[in-house]
Amino acid sequence: MTVRAIAQVGHPVLRRPARDVEPDELHSPRVQQLIDDMIATKRAADGAGIAAPQVHEPLRIAVVEVRDNRRYPYKPDAPLTVVVNPVLEPLGDETYLNNEGCLSVPSLRADLRRHVGVRVSALDRDGTPFVKEVRGLTAGTYQHEVDHLDGLLFLDRVEDSRSFTTWEEFERRHLAEFTRRIAPLGIEEGA
Repeated sequence: MTVRAIAQVGHPVLRRPARDVEPDELHSPRVQQLIDDMIATKRAADGAGIAAPQVHEPLRIAVVEVRDNRRYPYKPDAPLTVVVNPVLEPLGDETYLNNEGCLSVPSLRADLRRHVGVRVSALDRDGTPFVKEVRGLTAGTYQHEVDHLDGLLFLDRVEDSRSFTTWEEFERRHLAEFTRRIAPLGIEEGA
């Protein structure tokens, strides 16, 4: 596994919708290596997830995993999940105000709305279809990663630019209020 360079805001690969992965392509050594490299890169950067465009590959592949994450200590654990060609469906109209950062926008965070629950339909890395439902911050992570696959950054969803903050200032001045705000979500992963 190789830790790859992460594309930073301003790089065009982050603004183009990624293309679907064909079944035979998914089984290729190149794409399987890409998935391994994405996992290694996400872990090395303490990310909660990473999408292929963030490692300069315009394919509809993302990885989500949270385990005792130093960067996101308030996020509940989420098992390592590789999603290929994912489709998200909101589980109702309920949303919450999330505060997000991004490995491709390393210095900023901001508030934006996410659905409280989503149904994820995708292929796993072996090409097996699966469906899972996730809630709360885990649902927010999936929505964030699928946005990357659609050429969007969290910056595009910020409703109030006054919510922008550096990571340092978020931890110093906003983390306690944020954790109180998200507590009612009842954390977390659904069936």
